[in-house]
Amino acid sequence: MTEPVLEASGLSVIHRTPAGDVAALADAALELHPGELVVLIGPSGAGKTTLLHVLGGIQPPTTGTVRVGDVVLTEAREREVDAVRRDDIGYVFQSFGLIGALSAEENVELPMRIRGTDPKERAARVARLLGRVGLAEHASQRPAELSGGQQQRVGIARALAGSPRILLADEPTGQLDSHTAAAMIELIASIAHEDGVAVLLSTHDPSIVQRADRVLELHDGVLRPAPAPAASSASTA
Repeated sequence: MTEPVLEASGLSVIHRTPAGDVAALADAALELHPGELVVLIGPSGAGKTTLLHVLGGIQPPTTGTVRVGDVVLTEAREREVDAVRRDDIGYVFQSFGLIGALSAEENVELPMRIRGTDPKERAARVARLLGRVGLAEHASQRPAELSGGQQQRVGIARALAGSPRILLADEPTGQLDSHTAAAMIELIASIAHEDGVAVLLSTHDPSIVQRADRVLELHDGVLRPAPAPAASSASTA
């Protein structure tokens, strides 16, 4: 087993309410390794998005630590956290999260502009990424001119713009039909297994679980391993 690119332990997120404290996460721990697709399942409100936000440095936990490489995000300065989010972590949103005024290629290019990447390198990488997600011919189109599946592909290309070691995907197929969702999962699985990226994907879709290398289950803030159905069982029945 390779060394983990992300380690988290003792993660708790407590929301204070008039009715009392509510634990969105309760002492969660996990590791992500290069080249594996980890699927996170659980009902709505179980804390999946909260966990992804904490791991991605978007939201601090109440207690616990998250380490990416040599950086402990939960102890690092804001500038260090921003650098890890920029260089090591890609994030795919269920709502696509594209900027409507920008074309597909401009949306993908934006993270590299922020990083100050050389214009020629930016253009070449944008072309490669849009080709990788099957949208080379749609580079000049804006999000409103694209289907939901195409918009999500742009979102994936943008998440990969910084060559991240970790990809966090929050319900990336939640707004897609079953056929488009299946194609999206094939793409995300190839990013893990062919590119060596550590992928953590949350979902309500049980069919996605069959593609997972590991499955984690989150209920009422409690994270635990869940068995992944053997993909070969259906074909051998």
